[in-house]
Amino acid sequence: MPDPNGFLRYNRRLPARRPVPVRITDWREVYPAAGAELIREQATRCMDCGIPFCHEGCPLGNRIPDWNDLVRTGDWDAAVDSLHATNNFPEFTGRLCPAPCEAACVLGIGGGQPVTIKQVEVEIADAAVARGGLRPRPVAAPTGRSVAVVGSGPAGLAAAQQLARAGHAVTVYERDDALGGLLRYGIPDFKLEKRHIDRRLAQLAAEGVQFRTGVNVGVDVTAEELRARHDAVLLACGALQGRDTPETPGRELRGVHQAMSHLVAANRVVAAAGDGRPALAVLPDGTPIDATGKHVVIIGGGDTAADCLGVAHRQGAAGVHQLDLYPEPPETRDAARDPWPTWPWVLRNYPAHEEGGARVFAVAVQEFVDDGTGQVKGVRIAEVTVEKRDGRRIVTPLPGSERELPADLVLLAIGFEGTEVQPLLAQFGVARNARGAVDARPDWQTDADADGVFVAGDMHRGASLIVWAIAEGRAAAAAIHSYLDGVGTLPAPVDPARQPLAAR
Repeated sequence: MPDPNGFLRYNRRLPARRPVPVRITDWREVYPAAGAELIREQATRCMDCGIPFCHEGCPLGNRIPDWNDLVRTGDWDAAVDSLHATNNFPEFTGRLCPAPCEAACVLGIGGGQPVTIKQVEVEIADAAVARGGLRPRPVAAPTGRSVAVVGSGPAGLAAAQQLARAGHAVTVYERDDALGGLLRYGIPDFKLEKRHIDRRLAQLAAEGVQFRTGVNVGVDVTAEELRARHDAVLLACGALQGRDTPETPGRELRGVHQAMSHLVAANRVVAAAGDGRPALAVLPDGTPIDATGKHVVIIGGGDTAADCLGVAHRQGAAGVHQLDLYPEPPETRDAARDPWPTWPWVLRNYPAHEEGGARVFAVAVQEFVDDGTGQVKGVRIAEVTVEKRDGRRIVTPLPGSERELPADLVLLAIGFEGTEVQPLLAQFGVARNARGAVDARPDWQTDADADGVFVAGDMHRGASLIVWAIAEGRAAAAAIHSYLDGVGTLPAPVDPARQPLAAR
């Protein structure tokens, strides 16, 4: 039974981040491991609250109070088992998820201090490695059925592992040269060192999952060929179509790029350095996209923008401005706007923000300024007000508020418009909906005419959290297992219509 008084004896604490002057000289993770005593104290803060709303905050259905108490009592092996019962990759989610479970923690009511659920999760996941590695789990007898998973991000890998453990032959197709999807080249190493991905891939391979990299489904292999080889197909291609601003004057200038282009190029340099190979931060056509010595402007206020900020610091930018269309959020939850246990709109300071740069709120770019040679030299911004009318966002510049910021490199981190337009969509008979995503029936099959074609993750939901990707991958795997007449059932934490907690 959890300690009902733990939260009274211990305050919320996280391990100290690595010092800024040290960490911006390398690409290692910002947070060191927490000490055993610190993490035991934090787990002890999880009380026996009766109705743990953290379960509702997390779509995976993680047994958070259970593994918190197991850590409190020192039963790490049982904590590892409890965590893995609902989450294939807790070392990913513990590092990357913004933790809606913490926003839903009962201790957060009335501005209180929620349990450090995410940090405890990371320590349990790391303990699994330290206490014997990520050993392959026994798989069921082969079923003789075969599944193709298109995409090796968290949704695809979670589904692949679930299906392989159920005895199905699983092949994961990845168009890139390395596995991991957005985790591999979209997330900087200072948030997720790639050794964590490699460990999981080794575990999946030992459990029978086959991987084929450098295969662009729809180009290198057709949908028809894939259907002929496999009994079912899961589309888990993500939602990487970056939102753009083509109407802004000067958008065509050199030096104005999608944020993901910058992150991918930087990640490739880090990966090459780890292999002892020289590499430059360039686009596929060889165009440099490095922040070294440059004035950088990042447009957007979310996770992707913060990732670009951290990368720019490590590349040695001369200066960085991060622009946000909306006013500066409050420091604490506005209960009238976002009542507990919903995800609140609050000011989120990422580690990259304490490393430098200036944040500018309630502004919008009016023009990308040309230096006379077709290269951007600045951005002209104006203060704005934003309001919603009939479901539409109305942005109004304030007269006389315009000014110019220097910019040699501009990165657009203003969100995503859904899954990319690519040949496989037409070949599978799949259409993007109004959100740029792919609809799924209640059994996770697409609306395409082809029977046995499923969809999950960001490709179905749109750009979302890693916990939702894994949850959808697990649920789609359960649906595929049923479709293939598999013995028993697999866990299905969500259905295609499931949405995050929200005030009605």
